[in-house]
Amino acid sequence: MLKCNHVNYIGKKYNILIIEDAQTINNYIFKTLSNMGHSCDQSFEFSKAQSYLEEKDYDYVLLDLNLPYLSGYDLYNEIRKLTDAKVMILSAETDTEQREALFKLGVVDYIVKDNHFNEAVEELGNIFCKLEQNNDATILVIDDSKFLQISIKKILNARNYRIVPAYTGEEGIQKLHENDVNMIILDMELPDARGLDILRKIKKEKHFSNIPVMILSGTNNPETIRDSYKAGAFDYISKPFNVEELVLKVDMSVDADRKNTEILCKQQLLNEYKDAVDRSSIVSKTDLKGIITFVNDKFVEISGYSKDELIGKPHNMVRHQDMPKEAFKDMWETIQNKKPWYGKVKNRKKDGGHYWVNTVINPIVDYDGKVVEYIGIRSDITEMEDIKEELEQNLNITSKNFSEAYKLSKEYERAIDSSNILSRTDISGKITYVNDKFIEISGYSEDELLGNTHRILKHPDNSAQIYKELWKTISSGKVWNGQLMNRTKDGKTYYVDSSIIPIFDEAENIIEYLAIRHDVTDIVTFHQELEDTQKEVIHKMGEVGESRSKETGYHVKRVAEYSKLLAMLAGLGKKNSELLYSASPMHDIGKVGIPDSILKKPGKLTDKEWIIMRSHCGAGYNILKKSKRPILKAAAIVAYRHHEKWDGTGYPKGLKGEDIHIFGRITAIADVFDALGSHRVYKKAWELDKILDLFREERGKHFDPKLVDIFLDNIDKFLVIRDKYQES
Repeated sequence: MLKCNHVNYIGKKYNILIIEDAQTINNYIFKTLSNMGHSCDQSFEFSKAQSYLEEKDYDYVLLDLNLPYLSGYDLYNEIRKLTDAKVMILSAETDTEQREALFKLGVVDYIVKDNHFNEAVEELGNIFCKLEQNNDATILVIDDSKFLQISIKKILNARNYRIVPAYTGEEGIQKLHENDVNMIILDMELPDARGLDILRKIKKEKHFSNIPVMILSGTNNPETIRDSYKAGAFDYISKPFNVEELVLKVDMSVDADRKNTEILCKQQLLNEYKDAVDRSSIVSKTDLKGIITFVNDKFVEISGYSKDELIGKPHNMVRHQDMPKEAFKDMWETIQNKKPWYGKVKNRKKDGGHYWVNTVINPIVDYDGKVVEYIGIRSDITEMEDIKEELEQNLNITSKNFSEAYKLSKEYERAIDSSNILSRTDISGKITYVNDKFIEISGYSEDELLGNTHRILKHPDNSAQIYKELWKTISSGKVWNGQLMNRTKDGKTYYVDSSIIPIFDEAENIIEYLAIRHDVTDIVTFHQELEDTQKEVIHKMGEVGESRSKETGYHVKRVAEYSKLLAMLAGLGKKNSELLYSASPMHDIGKVGIPDSILKKPGKLTDKEWIIMRSHCGAGYNILKKSKRPILKAAAIVAYRHHEKWDGTGYPKGLKGEDIHIFGRITAIADVFDALGSHRVYKKAWELDKILDLFREERGKHFDPKLVDIFLDNIDKFLVIRDKYQES
């Protein structure tokens, strides 16, 4: 069962005791954590710490292992007798045996007082948050060793993980079905089965296929490791394992599961939005020639045709003879120019009857700007339009039946009034009438509206040009149709499809304006949510790809911001710059298929390993290339081209100069600039001057010379982004 309502632990405050005899260090930790909102106490020696611990409950203890008169294991054991708080060690020593032993005893982190000490202290807020998130995580450990089960449970319980033990493959599968598992630690050799067979069985079940599985094995030969990854293992660790390595890989696996769950939840939300529109509107899709490719149930219901009768047929099969050809000519010219068309359409039912629909037809364009299909979203307005037609016919009357016509006109007025958002204004734009639906949606009272103008509802994001065109149209005696974004009294946004109609007297002078509106807020909000969700899913997928190489979500964010800025400065325009901003986080998505033994290798790669590493460009392209969505098509280009070089020495295709897509050339600069300035497992961060010298040297070799010049001329703007999204 997919769980999408996660508890938000960001901002939670903790009681923390700092036990450190160095006053400068103690004060720095105290100030940093207090600024985060935590309640902190300071102690510089054991006796004072003992008093604090006897009087008060703490969530965390930050413990220096070398206090006056007491140190090392003896100090740790004394602290453990006094509190159940989680302990983090502060030490200037690099005794690996001591570190390993303390992790086995339940220490949750080890902070070394070195050049990166300040960064480690500033990261504590995120560590607290992740430890709290671990309360929601369950790890299934399938291993026949009781000693190992006890050891792993003690280590991971200290990090708030819930551990479910299983001693055989059969028991592991059973407990997998009984528990909501976020990660599996699987022994390679079990009494009743091979670990690889259990892994394959888990991956075959759709419900469990996305759960990260870490193999635990006493063998470390390449064949076993290869077979494990090919069978779907997320990670691999050898026995006897290093505790810090185990903790790190478990944290990474659970974090990957969380991100995968977020993506699945967003996809589920997206489907729910689609279902909501499908249930509330009349929807159809056609190809470029107007051939129907999809209709929903409401379309079938109102037209009287079955889906089989509609799909594959031209949309004009429902065209009504009363509709003028000019209307459809205007419709096609509009949508073929990649603009949405709004209007009222009278259609013919299968049985010869008719129905009216308020229609929006949107052209769907791909990355290259080509229209790939059209989608129509409609609402049924048959009752209102039929009343209007009858009204027009019945008002052409003699004085003999005037009384009856007058009564009918009042009934028609009541019907229209009850089903629409109505207002009337004088020729200067002052409101003279609003109906109940207008009052309800705007939040203003009748007294607040009458005598005012519609500026009271004006949304600040609307351009002045819209209103200029509106007034030009209606003051010339024509009807204006369009969509407006308005603001309620309490500041909320709503959207209406509006028809503003000039009313004439007998001398053909305009005497007032009548506005008829329909609330389309849900449909517009859906489109916005659809776009925002798609972007968020892409960023999360990008983070998943980066997290396997121990890079952070901030790398993804910075590359996206750099790419957008460089695209704008290079003259790509707002639309293409926003598209690249959304797509660039996926530049390294292909790395999800690269083994950790290569991806996380701290040393230089062998020739064979380098060939495998370079394959991530093609892998990322293959993941994304079949999508028809503009963002994912752009992401496919970025993934495939960002390692090409201007002089043709790059990969995977060895393209040269402007044969490399501009998105790939821009992302290459953004990615390299951020990578060189960031710490990696295989290198330290470069100084800024050294980075800029490299770009000058590689101008016209690795990088597009024009883009390099733009980048260097505007380096201050890129540094603002770098400083804004620093690792916390």
